[in-house]
Amino acid sequence: MASAAVAMQERGFEVTGSDQDVIYPPMSTFLADRSIRVIAGYSESNLSHKPDLVVVGNAISRGNPEVEAVLDRKLRYCSLPELLKDVFIRGKRSLVVSGTHGKTTTASLLTWVFETAGLNPSFLIGGISANLGQGARFTDSDWFIIEGDEYDTAFFDKRSKFVHYLPEVLVVNNLEFDHADIFPSLVDIQLSFRRLINLIPRSGLLLANGDEPALAPLLDVRHCPVKRFGLGEVNEIRASGLILRETVSEFELGGTRFRLPLIGEFNVRNALAVVACARHCGLADSVIQKAFDTFLSVKRRMEVRGEVRGITVIDDFGHHPTAIRETLRALRVKFPGRRIWAVFEPRSNTTRRNVFQEELVDALERADRVVVAEVARLEQLPAGDWLNPDKLMQDLRLTGKPASYLPTVESIIEHIVADAIPGDVVCVFSNGGFGDIHRRLLQKLID
Repeated sequence: MASAAVAMQERGFEVTGSDQDVIYPPMSTFLADRSIRVIAGYSESNLSHKPDLVVVGNAISRGNPEVEAVLDRKLRYCSLPELLKDVFIRGKRSLVVSGTHGKTTTASLLTWVFETAGLNPSFLIGGISANLGQGARFTDSDWFIIEGDEYDTAFFDKRSKFVHYLPEVLVVNNLEFDHADIFPSLVDIQLSFRRLINLIPRSGLLLANGDEPALAPLLDVRHCPVKRFGLGEVNEIRASGLILRETVSEFELGGTRFRLPLIGEFNVRNALAVVACARHCGLADSVIQKAFDTFLSVKRRMEVRGEVRGITVIDDFGHHPTAIRETLRALRVKFPGRRIWAVFEPRSNTTRRNVFQEELVDALERADRVVVAEVARLEQLPAGDWLNPDKLMQDLRLTGKPASYLPTVESIIEHIVADAIPGDVVCVFSNGGFGDIHRRLLQKLID
């Protein structure tokens, strides 16, 4: 939203905004540096200047005083995805990266390939790539690369955000159940992706992970070309000759050997999608490899925050069991022979529920030590839906793994400091701030 606000201002619009929590960096400084006035808190008076358009974020619901005023006064309003479609994407060649996992890394890598090729693409990504330095940019290029999120659009539009993104090429990395607060079942998520696939023009392309069982029923389409990528024999775009090392992954595709400074099989699939999309858009393998060679990282994706006394602390955004499992598998490759901790905050709208009760055991038991933080905001859920941390601890201990359920960041830090030894790798999994645990843990290890 902040990036779109700045882009609208650059197009000559006067832009203001309001939010409940904008009084702290980085958003406050990002907007202040660009002289965009931000009002803390919601009030009808924030609309007294009668804006020509009100863009409503998807965290806003009925009862919000500004929403009620917009509706009472019949002001023109839209969602952020609608704004993106009508102002920034329409008329461009839109490359949409979707799926349950890997969207941010894949979209960042694809954008960097196009940037390396000198194409100056517009992009909107749900994370910060070290190469790009920001999550969004809007240019005059013909290309727009966007992370396609399946979460709903706004209180007045419960369709997934990605149906607004006018895909010419659609990448679907994978498909699993998630977002239990808005999707009752996997079938409902599949329906949302089916609607997105139906928007690809006949001149476009659907690139889908052919190794993903939940995607298979969606790929029998006739209105556009379909290509499957992956490691299995059913895939037209199939990686072979995999080599997974501590600092690089390698694979061969169509006579070209690619090297990637990302770890693990999961990232090989992400890179396959990028190669397939870039080739379709006319980019040479040499340009793709040059981008791979210079790709750095994405914040909060296996991001090393520091090392103290031989103990490495890693920040990872993973909050779905599959993402946790694949990250732990990759860490085994990156840090062979070292003891790995998984410190998990059940914070997302799905992992706070018991829908992944068993799957979390399978994911977390890949670590040598497990710490689970207090389940966030349980009071917002029906008691019958709660994740059961006691059962989670019991099931993990049955696998032979030491596991602790600790209620506070302070108690977690004390537990790790008391038990960690040189060589340990502590990976913190959370889709939130988690009480600044990474910095505090490193500081405690110094003290």
